[in-house]
Amino acid sequence: MPLIRPRSTAGIALITTLLLLYLWTSSTSSTLSTTPSSPPPVWRTPQYESYFWTTLPTNYPPKQIRPLPTTSPLKFPRIQAASPSESPEALKTRLQRQTAVKDVFSKCWASYKRHAWKADELAPVSGGQKNPFGGWAATLVDSLDTLYLMDMKPEFDEAVAAAASIDFTKTDLDEVNVFETTIRYLGGFLSAYDLSADARLLSKAVEVGEMLYHAFDTPNRMPITRWAIHAAMAGKKQVAPAGLLVAEIGSLSMEFTRLSMLTRDPKWFDAVQRITEGMAAQQNATALPGLWPLVVSAQDEIYSVGDTFTLGAMADSVYEYLPKMSALTGGQLPVYREMYEAAMATALKHNLFRPMTPSNQDILVAGTVKAADNGGGVKATLEPQGQHLVCFLGGLLTLGGKLFGRQQDLDAARRLVDGCVWTYKALPRGIMPETFYMLPCPSSTCAWDEASWKKGVLARAKDADKASDDADAIISRDRLPKGFTSIPDRRYILRPEAIESVFVSYRATANPSLMESAWEMFTAINATTSTRLANSAVWDVTRPIGEDPGMADSMESFWMGETLKYFYLVFAAWDDVSLDEWVFNTEAHPFRRLLP
Repeated sequence: MPLIRPRSTAGIALITTLLLLYLWTSSTSSTLSTTPSSPPPVWRTPQYESYFWTTLPTNYPPKQIRPLPTTSPLKFPRIQAASPSESPEALKTRLQRQTAVKDVFSKCWASYKRHAWKADELAPVSGGQKNPFGGWAATLVDSLDTLYLMDMKPEFDEAVAAAASIDFTKTDLDEVNVFETTIRYLGGFLSAYDLSADARLLSKAVEVGEMLYHAFDTPNRMPITRWAIHAAMAGKKQVAPAGLLVAEIGSLSMEFTRLSMLTRDPKWFDAVQRITEGMAAQQNATALPGLWPLVVSAQDEIYSVGDTFTLGAMADSVYEYLPKMSALTGGQLPVYREMYEAAMATALKHNLFRPMTPSNQDILVAGTVKAADNGGGVKATLEPQGQHLVCFLGGLLTLGGKLFGRQQDLDAARRLVDGCVWTYKALPRGIMPETFYMLPCPSSTCAWDEASWKKGVLARAKDADKASDDADAIISRDRLPKGFTSIPDRRYILRPEAIESVFVSYRATANPSLMESAWEMFTAINATTSTRLANSAVWDVTRPIGEDPGMADSMESFWMGETLKYFYLVFAAWDDVSLDEWVFNTEAHPFRRLLP
């Protein structure tokens, strides 16, 4: 760069100002991940300063605010395998499949725009609209980064313009789910900004962040996760709840931290780090040390009392965010690695089981554990219930195993991903149900035993108050594939967790069979859920092809924000959204990692 010789006092002053600005920016760069090309936009506009949530007084301001970490980021091991070689025929097939996924997304987007524009959800059968998430255009915001990644630029530009007009000071809901608002809206805006550098998106992220920050306005600065928003808007004092789901309080860290990284305002990071510190302090004081119970108390800041321990619904993303926070912040906060390793040591020992299958497949499923004091100490009892949602775990263990060099995690991850793929294939429509039970193998052997399976079917029926002496009748009535002892929830609600783990595992191993499995999953899902307008959740995936699975007229925003995005990325170029540069939040919104 050529030297610029100043020609006046004003020029000297300008250069001095620019130099000071450069030095200040450089001194804080370790708290930020890189953003595309230009420096962070100026979002403290007059409009922001007069924004309702900015001006609303705080009843319980924090006594001090933790700063963002300023240590140098660590150099983690690579997550992605070397790019696999590809023949011309394989390249053609991959691109055709990627186009097929994009075509399904485009159909859904066009119908959303035509029938439910700026509503939260499209009703994909009736063509109506729904507003379960504040009426703030959840599908639109959740889809922003998908539009960008699919190179749908006109649609992206139109969506950004529409998103800029969303008013987060108005909603018809009496109660706002803070967790869902965080992962869908705050996560959606942050990710789309990280990808596009469009300043309007960071401004909207700040608007959401300012709103959500008021959910922390309680005496102990713990959040109200099911938030009476209108009372808060009226300035009424609030108290954090005594009982809430652990996922809803423990899964805000990525989005709040990324917002602080981008704005250089540490208040959001401080808000969630208070939660992390409390959970870390009590992690080994639970009935199942290493894991947190399903229900905790924000009011009393107690995270250690309870007897149910799961990595599935209502707890999942607490564990998901531990290695992801390490990746996001460049390892500057060792507590997240420590918490992850303690949690996975317990989960691998107690929550995972190998089910008995007719093919003797070496797979794993994650179940729920009940821990109770039987007088001689705590006894942990496994409930062998599988969940579609817990299929995220294979991807999580892949990330953690790669980042922290834990081979035991990678071994379990492979078997968990294989378990989810197997379960898809085992059902008549090639789609996993929402929940199911299987028979754990005995510790000594894992050979298929039809008599044992049928005994398991009878025992499960008895537990469900559907006692019968005829296992064959139950199997026929409930359409149980071999290996399943019960399927209490037969829905498929367009969930992403199985393809999420297939995607992560494929990028980490380059195993071509995973790409084939992804294609089989996609074609099966689309064949069963496709409607005239879009795709719908269905009531019963145990019904064979040719029978009606029952359309639920529901298409949650994660179908376009997560499921189709992961399918698309499986067939994308190898370095598109590289896991060595990006980390996904629990709603599949990629954030830029802080790199050395």
